[in-house]
Amino acid sequence: MSRLIEKFHEALKAATLPMGFRTARPVAARPKLLLIISVEAGMLEKRSDDLSYADAVLVRLNDTTLTAKAIQKAAASLADMPWGIYLADNETKKGEAEAGADFVIFAVDSEVIETPKDDNKGKILQVESSMDDGLLRAINDLPVDAVLAADTFENNGALSWHQLMILQHLANLITKPLIVTVSGGVSEKELKTLWDAGVDGILVEAEKTVGTRLKELRQDIDKLPPRAGRKRGKMGVMLPRAAGESSAPPTQPDEEEEEDE
Repeated sequence: MSRLIEKFHEALKAATLPMGFRTARPVAARPKLLLIISVEAGMLEKRSDDLSYADAVLVRLNDTTLTAKAIQKAAASLADMPWGIYLADNETKKGEAEAGADFVIFAVDSEVIETPKDDNKGKILQVESSMDDGLLRAINDLPVDAVLAADTFENNGALSWHQLMILQHLANLITKPLIVTVSGGVSEKELKTLWDAGVDGILVEAEKTVGTRLKELRQDIDKLPPRAGRKRGKMGVMLPRAAGESSAPPTQPDEEEEEDE
């Protein structure tokens, strides 16, 4: 299994307080809200200190002139940090670079490619928050490990009630780990709000975030209280109907008219 996906599973296990009168706590608290930092491939070694605050790193290929081997060599500076790529970036290099990645992110309109059974890469599907509810529910049955909602913060601004409604709706529909993109300026209160809404990870762009803020983000995340419960699966379930059964609600029989005396 992908190391990033393992971190999601571990974080979810540690997200809920134990029931009953048990007071024992784990020796080392696991991360709760996971921090994924994205960075240009050419900046991997230069930003290695800043990237140390992340739980995982997304390497953006874009228009880099680096070869796939050079990218993998630069990624070695991350030590044991899980790193991945976005498959829509730089089609000429993605195939080779993907060989050393722990996870991949792909768009809903990308080609479905069969992967070997022994491929342990995490598969993260990027979705649009405006998608039909039926399509969003269908993701729960797809062979993907997590979901990225990249269009939920308008212009990387502050979190609005409308955006929070969208995120809560996504969390209610999707049972897989939910990742959202945020700006480096996201506040501690906004992080807690996202966490309480059911968001499992945030994606931040390194180039638009100063190193000191990345350190503060790590500290803010580590201070988050355990989530009371996973707010998933609240939507109504559609029960299957037998063939030929009418979808209209049953009608009540008309009351008998009172006979005239």
